[in-house]
Amino acid sequence: MGGDYEANIRDWLTSEGLEVRERPDQRADFHLMVRYPPTPHGHVFNIASPKQRNLVVVSTVTQVDAGQQDAMSKRSEEDDSGWEGWLHESRLHLTRSGVDWVLHVRNSTESPPGPLQAFNLSKPIWTDGLSQNELMQTLRHLWLTKLALIHEIKYSFGSGVGKPGPVDDWQQQQGVQRLPPQRDNVVSTDEGGSFGSGFDPSEWQ
Repeated sequence: MGGDYEANIRDWLTSEGLEVRERPDQRADFHLMVRYPPTPHGHVFNIASPKQRNLVVVSTVTQVDAGQQDAMSKRSEEDDSGWEGWLHESRLHLTRSGVDWVLHVRNSTESPPGPLQAFNLSKPIWTDGLSQNELMQTLRHLWLTKLALIHEIKYSFGSGVGKPGPVDDWQQQQGVQRLPPQRDNVVSTDEGGSFGSGFDPSEWQ
């Protein structure tokens, strides 16, 4: 993909008042980060164009609060079928939402599996359908899908303790030559504004 796509995307985002950052990425023709919604409590979204592909991928990652992970572990010990049912319903919700998703669950192959540690939502836009409307609607769709799961986690497992919990998958991949996962907001304990407890400053340096 040429630079025209990147320039157009930057123009579309800035025209909506969104702050754009560039992230080095050898796997992509360009990789941008944007805060959406454009509020102090917005979340980090990635917009990347993989090399040798005629598409743009919009994605966002959320790390689950440590206190909420503890509550999930307790639920799995006390009611393993109820916990597995909650995970099943969450997977169905994400599938029905029409986005691509990955749930990072500790010991996911065991029964019962461990807590949900993080989740990654994404959606591709092929270049023949790329427009400002499609890009902004994709951001909005991912945000609302993310917000629905955040609501469900907080309703089912409380507000947490205000710090991100561990993500085993990321720790296991540290020795692999790849981009580190894009750490996003933990599921917030702040009810005073929108969801999200601010950015990880390391993402914006």
